[in-house]
Amino acid sequence: MPTQILQPDSGPVRARHYLPASAGTVLWGRLPCASDEPVLTVDPGDEVTIDTVSHEGILEDQGRDPTAFFAGHGVGPDSVLRDAAQLARSFPGRDPALDGPHVVTGPIRIRGAAPGDLLKMTVLETLPRVPYGIISNRHGKGALPGEFPRRPGTVSVFAELDRLRPGFAAMAARAGGERTVCFPVAPFLGIMGVAVAGRERPHSVPPGPHGGNLDIKLLTVGSSLYLPVQVAGALAYVGDPHFAQGDGEVALTALEASLRVTVRLDVVEQAEAVDRFGRLAGALGETADYLIPTGLDPDLDEAMRRCVRAAVSLLQARFALDPEHALAYLSAATDFHISQVVDLVTGVHARIRVRDFR
Repeated sequence: MPTQILQPDSGPVRARHYLPASAGTVLWGRLPCASDEPVLTVDPGDEVTIDTVSHEGILEDQGRDPTAFFAGHGVGPDSVLRDAAQLARSFPGRDPALDGPHVVTGPIRIRGAAPGDLLKMTVLETLPRVPYGIISNRHGKGALPGEFPRRPGTVSVFAELDRLRPGFAAMAARAGGERTVCFPVAPFLGIMGVAVAGRERPHSVPPGPHGGNLDIKLLTVGSSLYLPVQVAGALAYVGDPHFAQGDGEVALTALEASLRVTVRLDVVEQAEAVDRFGRLAGALGETADYLIPTGLDPDLDEAMRRCVRAAVSLLQARFALDPEHALAYLSAATDFHISQVVDLVTGVHARIRVRDFR
């Protein structure tokens, strides 16, 4: 197992601004709202290096003690993150029946961001803080509730970065077996978002117009996520770090593992935002190759319809297609993917190839 463990305040920090994960800089199970005070304030265009902590290994059904939990998978205490252990001992009022599982770092205020603008969050770097992670199925949730888990309790499958195949992770084929199953890793943040208006913090599980738990695996290094700003300063946050995920995330979690990420925070003012993208009702992703409109709804069919509508609107604004030609193009040339089906609100995203448009 690789030996570098990115403990708080140690190891490489790319940006001038560094935000560690502590009881004073994170929320556990809830997302920021307008009444939350920022833990960091930056200017538009600033880069921030942020420590994120995976919820796997610190949750109540795993004992809320990551040192003991990971020891059961052969991980020594020096390879367990200190901030994860500290967070597991914090938040005495947390109620897992009411709060979500995710730990989010923030919120970060961006000077000048105002409702009507877009916040552009660009992922510049994703460094594994530990060389291992967990894939979990629990509480009769996931794509096959009532069928899995096959026994009471939580099934937590351990995987580690493969020492012999960089860029891959390895897991066992059966409980207690050797790690002979290898698959590619592509680290990304399952949660990127902005604060909602009002004084009520949203639950961390369902995504929405604020972003949140989108679980779109395309949002790796070099990609951007555009979100409609809902409150002054945007109050951005990140969390739910992943090493890898398949579209759908059918077990309930993907390969969840802590990351140190660097994100650039840009503000696209309202007039420019409307000119470039139309009026976005929700999240829009962007990579070097694709524009990625999204659709969200508890019903997967409706999530698909919303994604198609968002894609048609985007093509009208960005490339001047009329609605009929936009729909025809989407039908002939664009793939629609199921982001996830396990977060109460299901997600669909499209991959629109930018090279198709002169």
